Amino acid sequence: MPPASIALTPDQAVEHLTAFRQIQFNASGDAGTAKPTPSVAKELPQYPVNHKAEQPFAGLIKRLTHPAAPRVLLNVETTGRAQTLAELLAHQQIATLEYPSWDSFLNSDSLATGITVSALDRGLCISDSGVEIIVESQLYGERVHQRRRQAQSVDAHKIIRSIAELHSGDPVVHRDHGVGRFRGLTHIGVADEEAEFLIVQYRDEGRLYVPVLNVGVLSRYIGGDAETAPLHRLGGEQWDKARERATKRARDAAAELLRTQALRQIREGEAFAVPDDDYTAFCSGFPYDETTGQETAIKEVLGDLATPLPMDRLVCGDVGFGKTEVALRAAFVVVSNSRQVAILAPTTLLTKQHLESFQERFSGHAVRIACLSRFQSKAQNENTVEALRAGTVDIVVGTHRLLQGDLEFARLGLVIIDEEHRFGVRQKESLKKLRESVDVLTLTATPIPRTLNIALSGIRSISLIGSPPAGRVAIDTTVRPFSNSLIREACLREIHRGGQVYYLHNDVRSIERAADNLRELVPSAQVRVAHGQMRELDLDSVMRDFYHQRFNVLVCSTIIESGIDVPSANTIIINRADRFGLAQLHQLRGRVGRSRHQAYAFLLTPPEAVLGSAAQRRLAAIEQLTELGVGFELANHDLEIRGAGELLGEGQSGVIEEIGFSMYSEYLNRAIRDLSPGSSTAVPQTLLTNRPEINLSVAAFFPEAFLPDVHLRLMLYQRISTCDDHQSLHELQLEVIDRFGLIPAEGSMVFRLAALQLNGAALGIRVIQAGKSRGRIAFLQAASVDPKRIAHLLTREAGVFSMISPLELGFTVTLDRPEHRVVFCEWLTHTLDSAQPLKPLPLFE
Repeated sequence: MPPASIALTPDQAVEHLTAFRQIQFNASGDAGTAKPTPSVAKELPQYPVNHKAEQPFAGLIKRLTHPAAPRVLLNVETTGRAQTLAELLAHQQIATLEYPSWDSFLNSDSLATGITVSALDRGLCISDSGVEIIVESQLYGERVHQRRRQAQSVDAHKIIRSIAELHSGDPVVHRDHGVGRFRGLTHIGVADEEAEFLIVQYRDEGRLYVPVLNVGVLSRYIGGDAETAPLHRLGGEQWDKARERATKRARDAAAELLRTQALRQIREGEAFAVPDDDYTAFCSGFPYDETTGQETAIKEVLGDLATPLPMDRLVCGDVGFGKTEVALRAAFVVVSNSRQVAILAPTTLLTKQHLESFQERFSGHAVRIACLSRFQSKAQNENTVEALRAGTVDIVVGTHRLLQGDLEFARLGLVIIDEEHRFGVRQKESLKKLRESVDVLTLTATPIPRTLNIALSGIRSISLIGSPPAGRVAIDTTVRPFSNSLIREACLREIHRGGQVYYLHNDVRSIERAADNLRELVPSAQVRVAHGQMRELDLDSVMRDFYHQRFNVLVCSTIIESGIDVPSANTIIINRADRFGLAQLHQLRGRVGRSRHQAYAFLLTPPEAVLGSAAQRRLAAIEQLTELGVGFELANHDLEIRGAGELLGEGQSGVIEEIGFSMYSEYLNRAIRDLSPGSSTAVPQTLLTNRPEINLSVAAFFPEAFLPDVHLRLMLYQRISTCDDHQSLHELQLEVIDRFGLIPAEGSMVFRLAALQLNGAALGIRVIQAGKSRGRIAFLQAASVDPKRIAHLLTREAGVFSMISPLELGFTVTLDRPEHRVVFCEWLTHTLDSAQPLKPLPLFE
């Protein structure tokens, strides 16, 4: 394109600018300038908003209601946001006027607060006009759309899949009524107003209609196969008995977990100091740029090591996302403080790779590294055991041999465990005892349900590495019935571009036959075999030759599952993929795609008619979830497909199958909180807060004409129910306007009632109910309402308010219109809040 079509010349720019009113900056304020400036403006600092207050605009409201307030013009980015802001200020009895431009506001004599739509992103104070121009970035801290993008980071407490993904027939758990099946959304007329409800079907054709505002009482059922979920009967005793059993089991589990934690906390620990200069030099040996997730994980691990309490941290990141580098830096800090490090891996091949990685990175440092595995001779292993006892070995890499009772360390400081879920029951018991006394760092690409359970329950610290290395490309994954032509084409395509192929055949008895078949299909390929029953030296030789590209097709068993890093291998073919678990498939797929080349994974299965439903769901999940960093989401699919295991013990069935993972987690966290007052291990209280039930007979839903997609409406209802403060609720409202346009009256009412729920929850209100002539507010036993405020209502408005019972406040007032009922209840919760100024009773025509 010619420059003139995309850029202005300086003269053209000046000509365009003269068409607008100008506000010139004059920092010196020199009166002797040749041309007097029409207005002197200075940029305002960020607006002083108290983000901890329930009302996010508290600072702005205080400013606007001050007797000596300047004229204020609020700048927003869209018409929808202007409408939302005007509504918000109207609830605070602040009048606003909308202006088409700054010019019209500056030329107006009105003292009302102005609102205009413009692209301005910094506020100004125009001194000679006594005007302040305030923009959204001053109210929110930064531009709204930028903040929303940055907020999409992984939060361990929100990993459980959204209820918005429900399909008709999927099992759900209601907090009070048990397990039923979701049957969609419906509209029902209530007191002359239409409302939207979720339908949950129970045994014996029982049906429960849940208001969309109360979607928080529902959770997805995660605990076993969806088809065999244990449905309950409405009003029956089965659910109550299941909850009693779950409560008891949760308390037992919490007591055991807290015992381990208590033993860790009373240990005479050691804080490890970071040797600044040496550490910086060690970090410079990392040949890549750290990703954001890596930097965060490293910072959190070093923070744990700096405290005297033993660390128990899980670092979860997808395959190839740099977890080993986190372990290397932790090991360096511990070794620099004259303590030993043990690295525990589930296989000898992975042990060997870790040994090579550590030896390479520590090559310029006076650190002795040894290995304990079957690749070493008996004499070498005995020498290593003696050296560990004497303290002459700083870092040891090994398999489960490191957990045997005869092994003694002179001064063990840190244990690094790679892929803990691949160890057996006995080894896990040894690991549990280790956690009581030393720092433990666990690395995993896909946490199995039990590890995920513990991490989500707040018992262990967790760091997520969700950002892929620069240039990494997602693996192209295909699920197909077994086909020789497909195998031949996939191998030839990879070989012709100079790459290597894994052909996984996990049956040692027929693996040689599979290799011969492959040699016939692809005569130009150089094929060799590797499996776990080979002699150690032969296996080591094959893997070394494959790494050095001395042949191009490796027919292998699952021995390649963990840690083998061959950047030139970018195609994997997995035969009988239906026989593998989801986490295992994800691990195997991660053996390719370790470079910047496009990688391919072909999952071969028998005909679809032979596959079981669980296998079909596993394969569908692995095929759909191909984005980089999906390890955690895959683990959660695994929870749903295999069922959530017990936190303690080895059974995969039990009380979690009865009540679902979400409810069990809530009971466990409650038990931990009850058994350990002030403990920081329990999940945030907001996750367990019971929001008040609201019944104002008003139309509050998103109409189908506004949001036709049922799942989208469900997602919004759930997101609204999980907003734990007014700021996040208001930001969500702005997001809805940005995405879907101006919200209809029924949709705006959803946000108003949600804000009312937040007010009620903060005060300890259980029920807010209002009709055309009377209503009531019921309080929880532990409500935090100031008795003086209730006394104020009973004396100043004696004809309106009365106490129905010690925990119920009744009122009699004419509220014919739905809007009046909402405004009245908003005023009432405002009045009951001792932190808010008193306002007179609203009068309605």
